[in-house]
Amino acid sequence: MTIATTIEKYLTSHHVAYDIISHPRTPTSLKTAQAAEIEADCVAKAVLLEDDAGYMMAVLPASHHLQMNELQREVGRTLHMADENEIGQVFRDCDNGAIPALGTAYGVDTIWEECLTEHPDIYFEAGDHERLVHVKTADFMELLQDARHGHFSAAR
Repeated sequence: MTIATTIEKYLTSHHVAYDIISHPRTPTSLKTAQAAEIEADCVAKAVLLEDDAGYMMAVLPASHHLQMNELQREVGRTLHMADENEIGQVFRDCDNGAIPALGTAYGVDTIWEECLTEHPDIYFEAGDHERLVHVKTADFMELLQDARHGHFSAAR
């Protein structure tokens, strides 16, 4: 697999320049950063959550862990992790566990961690476990301009 079709179309339709970075197969975003020799603060990982109102994607650095209580306070929702089967139904063009950090491309309500703006470049899953999409942080923020943002994670 290369880049997920949905992501490729979304980046192209928004005129965002991007590169694809290949790396050895990895099971987590933190290990992906290590394998690709990229600072983990620059790798945006996606966590799919849900409640009765639907799905929400939290986007945070691979070097951080989600603080669920902070996130729930930030968005005013009682969220829990979505199960693997549901994730596959939402992100049909992605490998299991390799969802891109652009929920907006899939029509998923998204919130991003503000510390992601501290670096000039962002990397995120391309839809499989062997490739990352590389974009300028300014372009990434433009793609997420309608998404909420806040502080809901902490460094590991």
